[in-house]
Amino acid sequence: MAIEIRVPTLGESVSEATVGKWLKKAGDAVKADEPLVELETDKVSVEVPAPAAGVLAEISVEAGATVAVGAILGQLREGGAAAAAAPAAAPAKPAPAPAPAAAPVKMESAGAAPKAAVGGDMPPSPAARKALDEAGLSASDVQGSGKRGQVLKEDVAASLERGASPVARAEAPAPSAAYAPQTTALAPQQARVPSTTADATREERVKMTRLRQTIARRLKDAQNTAAMLTTFNDVDMGNLMALRSQYKDLFEKRHGAKLGFMGFFVKACIQALKEIPAVNAEIDGNDLIYKNYYHVGVAVGTEKGLVVPVVREADRLSIAEIEGKIADFGKRARDGKLGIEEMQGGTFTISNGGVYGSLLSTPILNAPQSGILGMHRIEERPVVRKGQVVVRPMMYLALSYDHRIVDGKEAVTFLVRVKENLEDPQRFILEL
Repeated sequence: MAIEIRVPTLGESVSEATVGKWLKKAGDAVKADEPLVELETDKVSVEVPAPAAGVLAEISVEAGATVAVGAILGQLREGGAAAAAAPAAAPAKPAPAPAPAAAPVKMESAGAAPKAAVGGDMPPSPAARKALDEAGLSASDVQGSGKRGQVLKEDVAASLERGASPVARAEAPAPSAAYAPQTTALAPQQARVPSTTADATREERVKMTRLRQTIARRLKDAQNTAAMLTTFNDVDMGNLMALRSQYKDLFEKRHGAKLGFMGFFVKACIQALKEIPAVNAEIDGNDLIYKNYYHVGVAVGTEKGLVVPVVREADRLSIAEIEGKIADFGKRARDGKLGIEEMQGGTFTISNGGVYGSLLSTPILNAPQSGILGMHRIEERPVVRKGQVVVRPMMYLALSYDHRIVDGKEAVTFLVRVKENLEDPQRFILEL
């Protein structure tokens, strides 16, 4: 019996998605609840599981297509091993061409045609190209599974597992002939930006994911809407680093979570937000909405883009609870397991560019919020203390704020309070 695979409900305000990647091929046997396909919404990626055990009989919508909630993605046939057609096998190793070396054209026609250079009209991805070079293979040796037959890194790995070896290429024509279809595919871009054939074959055109499109749109909307300014300060991290070093082992043993710096930063910001409520507010038309709760968003970088899960009621949580939630968010964000509701409703955001080595930056507001704190790398620098030049572990802090609601004095005061709390952690422990 055939079972329809449909787009599930994706969450509040989300009515459509883009088919990102099929994890199974037509004819593959699947288990109940095994992921079949990834859907990309404007907030998260969602895996659609198999509604029952059986065989994936049909794929109705290919990767890259936009689908609405409830749309049919494919059909599953209940039962055991597939009687459906299996996926195409890897190209067979061609027999040696009988033609002499002086006639390279005959090799191309005599050998088994590997899917028109198997890469279709797309060159291999950069990672795949590197893997091909290391394995001594060419794109024509590998069956591509990407868009328009593009060879991906995992295709190279799968081909090597099947025992693929390089096709004899001693008589192969010049590289320009092999890349001719790719040059044709990129002709519109070449007409717009003059380039040589060699340049065109090294370009890769990839459609933006829905998440990346949403990130781009929201960031540009924030720039166009808010009167955004950034104020800076620096913080001496010495006392906080000593506190962390002293208690990190006991903390992890007691709470089962690593003691990082983010828990301290969340607590320091909440204490400052209570003193400067405008930074925790937002504009709605002609009204100002002051929020007496503290849902702190923590920016997490993933391969698909930046997501901002929210630690709700952060003022009511201990540092251990905050660290546990942030660690869980980070893991599930990288696995694409975050729910849409977990990234909504934040009142203030913290972004830690320091984990990537950033020395100084101006973070963009996470609209409709009025403030975002940027953390940066800790770096030993000479500073003056009591008339003496000493070396201290320093970090630059950046607060971007909406000047329509937050005055310059309030922004500077907020950042000074965060600095004071971090340099003397007892302040926010005692709520001073």
